[in-house]
Amino acid sequence: MADQDEKTAHDGVGHRARLRQKLADSGGDALHDHELIEYLLALAIPRRDTKPLAKALLREFGGIGGLMSADWQAIARVPGMGDTSIAAIKIVQASTLRMLRNEVAARPVLASWQALLDYLRADMAHLHVERVRVLHLNSRNMLIRDDHMGDGSIDQAAIYVREVIKRAMELGSAALILVHNHPSGDPSPSRQDIDITRQIVEAGKRLGISVHDHIIMAASGHASLRAQGLL
Repeated sequence: MADQDEKTAHDGVGHRARLRQKLADSGGDALHDHELIEYLLALAIPRRDTKPLAKALLREFGGIGGLMSADWQAIARVPGMGDTSIAAIKIVQASTLRMLRNEVAARPVLASWQALLDYLRADMAHLHVERVRVLHLNSRNMLIRDDHMGDGSIDQAAIYVREVIKRAMELGSAALILVHNHPSGDPSPSRQDIDITRQIVEAGKRLGISVHDHIIMAASGHASLRAQGLL
């Protein structure tokens, strides 16, 4: 039994070395999704074969996007996941979001629309509850505040007109971009989405605050109320 354990450990080390060499030679695109997670987990729990755990995580959360977006408690419910391995996943997510958010903040938002969509997709598209955020822009359309307004149930999160406008006045915002996600995977705007957007547009007009768009993120893509002619 001891000899078998030693052979398994040796095979695991060799497999990780092959993954590392593949990464060094060809970059991350050369690795399958489960191999990326497997190698990440191996750095946190080096004396364990992490391939089965990586595959279990991807099955549980529906892929890398769902895994990175899952909260700490949800990941902890997967057998074999402890604080160190969860922290490895969450620090990758945090680093990715920081990089994408910095790209958005560096230029006028309307001139870097794809960077904004990339950031929002990474942060919100795979969440299992609705999240509402309001992006506040100055007169040059530079991002001055990314406000996470709250999370809701699996199918709704409240957007209050008064809170949005009050916050915009506090920050001296010249324009807003409203954002929320649909956990169902379908980004199509609901009647409620359209109505609340129009209420915020009208309230903002009276104070000289523009609403550039309301973006709905989902696993299958995104919807822009402005692009659909609904603003």
